[in-house]
Amino acid sequence: MDLANSGSPSSANQDDVQAEDNRSPSVTEDLETDCWGCGLRVLVSPFATIFKCGWCGAITKQNVVKTDNKYIRFRRWRDTCFICVVVLFMLFFISTAIWAVHPIIFSISYVQGVFHVTIAVILSICTLLSFYLSAFRPAGPPPMILWGSYPTVGKGGLDNYTFCNYCSRPKSPRTHHCRSCGVCVLDMDHHCPFIGNCVGATNHRCFIIFLVSTVLGMLYVATMTSYAAHYIWPPLDHKPATKFSGFVSSELLFGVVKGNVLSFLRSVVFLPMRGLILVYLFIASVSVGIGLSVLLWQQLSYIYAGKTYLSHLSSVDTEEIVEKDCQNLVRFFGCPHGATVYLPSYWKSRKSHDK
Repeated sequence: MDLANSGSPSSANQDDVQAEDNRSPSVTEDLETDCWGCGLRVLVSPFATIFKCGWCGAITKQNVVKTDNKYIRFRRWRDTCFICVVVLFMLFFISTAIWAVHPIIFSISYVQGVFHVTIAVILSICTLLSFYLSAFRPAGPPPMILWGSYPTVGKGGLDNYTFCNYCSRPKSPRTHHCRSCGVCVLDMDHHCPFIGNCVGATNHRCFIIFLVSTVLGMLYVATMTSYAAHYIWPPLDHKPATKFSGFVSSELLFGVVKGNVLSFLRSVVFLPMRGLILVYLFIASVSVGIGLSVLLWQQLSYIYAGKTYLSHLSSVDTEEIVEKDCQNLVRFFGCPHGATVYLPSYWKSRKSHDK
């Protein structure tokens, strides 16, 4: 009786094969894996390349290939060269501007000379100090957080955190890994080779102050060089008529412009060495000032929107809509919240850029 109920081994094998044939090919079993955040076992579909833990909220990306960043030494060497060039250029520019401009200003008026020397020293100190803080201050290391075990990590303790395969530590949604520096940076804006450092949560404000002081310095140098050159420029040998009678033709206007340009170029030949340096300082200050003004405007527009450059790129990809608010600028520069009451009401919103 028992033998009849159990059946022969051959019949049992046939039943197993038939059961496997009847199973639907689209049905697959979930795989068990460990969450890197809390260490709990998680059931994941074998087709899922990314999943989120239901307990701690950590995001795991499967099959991540870690690339060997073999150019990190070259990038650091490149950044060091950029820093040396920028520092030498700033020192040369400041010393040359003081040597070329201020003797002429002191010859005009001693009071004006003292006043302009004071302004030049203040702008130089602000520029060099803000550059030092931007270049040699840590860009923004992410905060330390406990992870890896269930009793340590509470529910939602690592919500939307990912794992950095380069630093082997959790990475918050506001943190990005810089392959040039080889570290994770909180609120990373971009990596600037001219300061040899990333622009992040810690030195972003110093970087903006450096841009502002440099733009103001370039504007000051352009103004003072043109003012000083006015006193030492040789007189022009061509003086066109200032009054015209009757119809003024295009040929006449072209002749006047041509005569002024030729007269100006002939006067350059008689310029002393100080005058040639003033011309160079004027051209260099205008060109550098325009470039840095564009960069400063771009940075302030991102701060006004409560974003960084990298978050702006990610929002463009996801078509995220954000509210722009002038209070983001106020809070970015560390002003107290009470100062925002003086802003117009249409500038106020709930969006903020908190570091």
